[in-house]
Amino acid sequence: MKIKTGQADITLQTLVAIYSISMVTSLPGLAISPILGKLETIFRGASELELQLLESLPSFVIIPFILLAGRLSLKMNKKQLLIIGLAIFFACSVIYPLVGSLSLLLVVSGLLGIGAGLVIPFSTGLVADYFSGHYRTQQLGFVSAITNFTLVIVTLFAGFLAGINWHLSFLVYCVSGVSLLFAFFLKRREGEEGEAANDELAIKQAQPAEKGCFHLPIGLMLFYYLITLAALAIPLNLSLYMQNLGIGNYATSGTLISVFFLAITLPGLFINRILCRLKEYSRFVSLILLSVGLLLFIVKAGIVWLTAGVVLIGVGYGVMQPLIYDRTVAGVSPTHATYALSLVMVMNYVAIITYPFILKVLGYIFSTTSDYFPFIFAWVIAVCLAVVSFFRRPANVAVGKCTMP
Repeated sequence: MKIKTGQADITLQTLVAIYSISMVTSLPGLAISPILGKLETIFRGASELELQLLESLPSFVIIPFILLAGRLSLKMNKKQLLIIGLAIFFACSVIYPLVGSLSLLLVVSGLLGIGAGLVIPFSTGLVADYFSGHYRTQQLGFVSAITNFTLVIVTLFAGFLAGINWHLSFLVYCVSGVSLLFAFFLKRREGEEGEAANDELAIKQAQPAEKGCFHLPIGLMLFYYLITLAALAIPLNLSLYMQNLGIGNYATSGTLISVFFLAITLPGLFINRILCRLKEYSRFVSLILLSVGLLLFIVKAGIVWLTAGVVLIGVGYGVMQPLIYDRTVAGVSPTHATYALSLVMVMNYVAIITYPFILKVLGYIFSTTSDYFPFIFAWVIAVCLAVVSFFRRPANVAVGKCTMP
């Protein structure tokens, strides 16, 4: 079976390989989430810093290695680099359940961050390599959907395994073994001359012509960072918000967080149709949905309206994610696509790490510890981005996407 790409067709096996890589990008940190409340009991005598590192260390390590992988993609064979990252990740998934000391878990967590960092840019970078035009936009939507759907399923599975034994929750990382297996079957696009050994020659030939032409996607990096800050209000603050307002319980907040990630997933499946309808207003409408959803939390609406707010925020962010990736690729040469994507994608992790510090500083400045202050902060960001997006509407967002077969 051949898959149309806008260039030379690829096999279904190659497409599955690309999709399987997308599953790995959402895994780091998931195994820790179900045992967060038990860490002090599991590791008696551990300092608060050590316990916090167990959760956050992979994210810290991922950042420099995403950038390193993007840079190395300009000089190394991408398939080899991907396999190295997946091999490190899978090795950690095998070692994790066997480790019982906190110090060794921290070491393995650091190695997991290295593996994940080397893999993450290729979840979208390979799409940019194999697809073009509206086919690329569609596949970036699918990749985004797969990443977020995997997050929902694996989180539930990790929680189930942690209920049996906390060591077992780390087994969810073994999904990377599937990605590693399929990575060996990645092949060059049909119609291209030469084998993988010619990659270096092609890159050397391309570099002189393109040297000095690459511009950092600073605008898209900042945009992705800010929109991620706004969306983080749901997974990081929803439970405390609902608890202090007496709305539902822990199970309710957990369900709503799952609904949030499902809402992010859905737009990716229909991204071309959405862009066809909204055209140059795609970014603006998405940010309006995000703003309205956050506003429902600020006015302390009931559970039904809060559920609607979660869906609106998820859908708004779910449209923006593949759209940002697509515009990143569209603005650079094919040689620099993976590197540019690594620069943009790393902002997701920068946002996650800096978010609590920003809230703490703003809370101190405004002398507030209000449970809905994070939602006010997120709403201000979303509204400002919506205003900017309205006056800076790109004229060619939907070009070529409304004539797809």
